[in-house]
Amino acid sequence: MAERQLVVFKLGDEEFGIDILSVKEIIRYRKTVKVPDAPGFIEGIINYRDSVVPIIDLNRRFELACRDISDVTRVIIVNMGGKQLGLMVDQVDEVLRIPGEKIEEAPDAVVNIDRQYIDGIGKLDGRLIIILDVKKVLTEGEKRELQQISQ
Repeated sequence: MAERQLVVFKLGDEEFGIDILSVKEIIRYRKTVKVPDAPGFIEGIINYRDSVVPIIDLNRRFELACRDISDVTRVIIVNMGGKQLGLMVDQVDEVLRIPGEKIEEAPDAVVNIDRQYIDGIGKLDGRLIIILDVKKVLTEGEKRELQQISQ
């Protein structure tokens, strides 16, 4: 496996990473407009560079304990299927490179039908970083719902 450059962020006490090539920009959290009847993990929408961008709360998406929004809460703007999407995270820590030999496939016990978004586990200096595949964070049905919200 080749070296990966990741944006590393926290959800609770756990570290996650996404490929830097998936990231368009990292912005401070800003108040969202709530969308009626949206899935529970949708924080709302924002106006980002004259586009309506849905914001996904990754804590709620992954059914983790939610934290209060603070000064370090960030939104990672990514492209997903030609559409922009914001991923709300507790904080962004760093950009780092992980050598390919330090990345393992996620164990079978972790990756089941609902966990296809885990692309691997990075092991670096005693840390475990769960590497996400941004394209698989949402199901096809959820992607269709988001397209309706952002039109």
